[in-house]
Amino acid sequence: MPIRTRVTGVLAAGLLVAAATPAAFAADSDAAADAAARPGDVVSSAPTAFHPLPGQWTNTKAWHITYRSTTAKGGPNVVSGTVIVPNDGRTGPRPLVTYAVGTVGMGDSCAPSAGFPYGTTIEATLINQIVQRGWAVAVTDYEGLGTPGDHTYTVGRAEGTAVLDAARAAQRLGIPGVSAESPVGIMGYSQGGQASSWAAELHKSYAPELRVKGTATGGVPADLMKVAHFNDGGLGSGLIFMAAAGQDAAFPELRLDTYLNPAGKALVDYFKSNCVAVDSVTGSFKRITDLTVKNPLEQADWQARLNESRLGAVAPDAPVYLYHATLDELIPYEVGRGLRADWCARGGSVSWHSLPLLGHVGGVTVGALPAADWLADRFAGKPSTDNC
Repeated sequence: MPIRTRVTGVLAAGLLVAAATPAAFAADSDAAADAAARPGDVVSSAPTAFHPLPGQWTNTKAWHITYRSTTAKGGPNVVSGTVIVPNDGRTGPRPLVTYAVGTVGMGDSCAPSAGFPYGTTIEATLINQIVQRGWAVAVTDYEGLGTPGDHTYTVGRAEGTAVLDAARAAQRLGIPGVSAESPVGIMGYSQGGQASSWAAELHKSYAPELRVKGTATGGVPADLMKVAHFNDGGLGSGLIFMAAAGQDAAFPELRLDTYLNPAGKALVDYFKSNCVAVDSVTGSFKRITDLTVKNPLEQADWQARLNESRLGAVAPDAPVYLYHATLDELIPYEVGRGLRADWCARGGSVSWHSLPLLGHVGGVTVGALPAADWLADRFAGKPSTDNC
């Protein structure tokens, strides 16, 4: 039975039962349904379109979905995303990549799923290269992008669960060729590098049933404290305040608003409704001390929460392809090297690749194809070699 028909039937049946029974019984039924819900369960799905660039046609089928996931505090939430499948008639299990995009902004209009029908999603051309290999792709919007609430930008655990649950949701949609038997790859760069790396670390404990063959991740902001100090007053200074707003969305007890002066409050409010193209210009070359009455990075509660998003404490249980541009002007190269060292020290299988003389954007454009080739070898069952 098609997904839409199934859902419609269930809703119709539910309305009839509710009309014929007391409200208390209906409330009990809702509670039971919520208790039975699992991370990765599909809440809604609807056909959409996937265009890498405006007007560019692709031989694909795509669905906009909402699905259940888990917050950084371990509570339930609902996240949106997109599932894209080549329209090639294949019915046997095909590889599934759960893809984490880099920074798009904090406004709902910035969500990847909002741009796919119009060809305006920034990394859609890279995603299209993956789809053209015959792989299905699930792209999370992350918590709070396209769904109620603020985007929990840079909150590692919430990103990681959203990435893993996007794969689960794709497998549960009932698409021919995409099922629990599909081998899974994880990919991402920049914010997507943080999210994909967190997914890799969480896989064994959170979603062990996913048949993850490897993770290709680059430009990873593995240590937010180091990244913040590196960008203070520089080109990427706006990212500090976006990250602060994201942490505050996940952990309201941090009370970001009490640290900001009027200019800081105005900037954060602007970020919450705009996308990265204008955010990066508006937020550049500002110092934390210019926009605050007290520096939150000097407070123990802020330091603790930021360190909760630090990567490297757990080695991924599947091989990793890790890459970083040597001249990265946003995420220090040494942060990438540090993640490599941490994973290697814990017994991880890491294939490390430096990208000489490239900056942050150059890293994703040059590094994407080799990363996908590496993942193709994992899908083909070839052993991975590490260079720890």
